[in-house]
Amino acid sequence: MHATLIGFMSGLSLIVAIGAQNAFVLRQGLRRSHVFAVALTCALSDAILIGLGVFGSARITEVFPSLLPVMRWGGAAFLTVYGLRAAVAAWRGQGHLEAAQAGAQSLRAALFTCLALTWLNPHVYLDTVVLLGAISADFPTARPAFAVGAVLASFSFFFSLGYGARYLAPVFARPTAWRVLDGGIAVVMWSIALGLVRGA
Repeated sequence: MHATLIGFMSGLSLIVAIGAQNAFVLRQGLRRSHVFAVALTCALSDAILIGLGVFGSARITEVFPSLLPVMRWGGAAFLTVYGLRAAVAAWRGQGHLEAAQAGAQSLRAALFTCLALTWLNPHVYLDTVVLLGAISADFPTARPAFAVGAVLASFSFFFSLGYGARYLAPVFARPTAWRVLDGGIAVVMWSIALGLVRGA
């Protein structure tokens, strides 16, 4: 249960930051266009990548044991910098999101865009394969539970974002909401980075 909870929190903290993929899901939600298909595509893609990270990284580190420390320290460094960027954005109040107002896309076009934003984005691989793979190393006998937690976080987030977009729009029209979100992201990122360093 502990591994599942850590997996859920780790997965959620890594995908909650607004990026190109999340902005697209939010946009589709605001427009109420193919929300289920888009959210499901993002969540299933994440599930595949999380599986590769959690279980594939174990195989790789068995063959190349020196790779795990590199992944751990590299992940900690990335999370520290990412957290710093979020903290600066919270301090300066620079958070923003532009949800496109173009006409509705066809289902095929929406899914193609969704897949491109997911599989062609290097940050997705860093978050799911590298970072979650490194964090899961702290649970050598509970990797499946960790993976389940991370996958549940992905499904929960994307469907909440897609279907909750109509309620989020007025909230994030206020700069203060973005400052709170960025501040929370910074704290979570630094907490995970500290956990990685302590486990080194």
